Amino acid sequence: MTSPPSLSGKGAGGLGEFDSESVYILFQRICHVKFGKCCLMMNKMITRFFWLLGAVPQKYALKLSRILGTFWFQVDKRHRTIATENLTRAFGAEKNPADIRNLAERTFQNIIRIIFDIGWYLHINPEQFHNHFRIEGVEHLNTARAKGKGVLALTAHIGNWEMLAAIAVMTDTRVTVVYRPLDFLPLENFFVNLRTRFGVTLIPKANSMRKILSSLKSGETVLMLMDQNVDWYEGVFADYFGHLACTSKGLALIALKTGAPVVPAFLVRDASGFLAQFCPEIPLIKTGDKIKDVEENTRQYNKAIEEFVRRFPDQWFWVHQRWKTKNYCLLSEKEDG
Repeated sequence: MTSPPSLSGKGAGGLGEFDSESVYILFQRICHVKFGKCCLMMNKMITRFFWLLGAVPQKYALKLSRILGTFWFQVDKRHRTIATENLTRAFGAEKNPADIRNLAERTFQNIIRIIFDIGWYLHINPEQFHNHFRIEGVEHLNTARAKGKGVLALTAHIGNWEMLAAIAVMTDTRVTVVYRPLDFLPLENFFVNLRTRFGVTLIPKANSMRKILSSLKSGETVLMLMDQNVDWYEGVFADYFGHLACTSKGLALIALKTGAPVVPAFLVRDASGFLAQFCPEIPLIKTGDKIKDVEENTRQYNKAIEEFVRRFPDQWFWVHQRWKTKNYCLLSEKEDG
C-alpha cells in the first residue's frame, strides 16, 4: 500500500514547511476516498449556483455585475493594487491616473460578469448559438486548417474564454484545449463538464506534449492560453506592452517542431452579444537558431495578444501578476558586499 505523501518541505523535514504539490495530492485523495459524497454534493451545489445565476435576466445581470464589481474593487486592496499597477505599466504613458482607476474598476465589473455569463451559458444549446455569437475572420481558420497540419489557436484570458467551445461548434472544428487544472476539485469538475459539454477535449498542461502532437497529427485545432506569467525555466522573456514578460515557450516550440500554423482566436463581449475574432496566421520565424526562433516567435504571440487587448482593455484579466517573474535577480547585501 502506498503511503501518503510527506507534508514536510524538500530536504528540511520541518513540520512548519510544506510541499504544496504533496498537500494537493493528499487533498485529492481525501476528496476521492474519504469525502467522495461530500465532493459530489459540492459539485451539485456549484452547478446549481451557476444555473441560478444564469436565470437572472441579462439586463439585471449587467447591473449586478457593475454593483458587485465596484464593491469588490473597493474592498480588495491586493487585487486593486495589482490591476492598477499593471494598467499603469501598460498605459501609463497614454492615460492619466483617473482613467487608469476607472479602467481597473471596469475590469473588476467584467470579471463578475463572466460569472453570470457562465451561468447563462448553461441554459443555452447549439441551436441558439447564432443568436448570441458572431464570428469574424473565420477564413483565417479555414486557410490554416487546409494546410493539413492541424492548427495552433493562440488565445488569452480576455472576454469570456470559457465559452470558446460554442465557436468550435459553429465552425465545425475539432478542438483540444490545453489547460491547468484547478486546485479545488469540485470547482475543477464543474469546469471540466462546462468545457467538454459540446465535444471539446481537454489536455492537462503537465506532460502534454505527446497528446498535443497527436491532436495536431489528427488535424485538430489545439487551443492554448498564452497570457499568463510563468517561471523563468518555463518560458522566455518577450515584450508585452513595452515591458519584458516571462511567457511560456511551449507554443513556439510546438510550432517550430510541427510547422502547424498559429492563428490568434479571441472571444469578447460587445453590444450585440459575443464576438469571436480569428486573426491572420502569424508567420513562423525559423532561422535555425532555436533559442532566437523561440524568442522571436513568442514575441509575435505577445504582440498579437496585446493588439487585441488594446481593443478591449477592460475585458482582459488585469488582476493577474503578468510581470511577476523578473529577468534579473537582486543580490543580497551580503553577496553585494
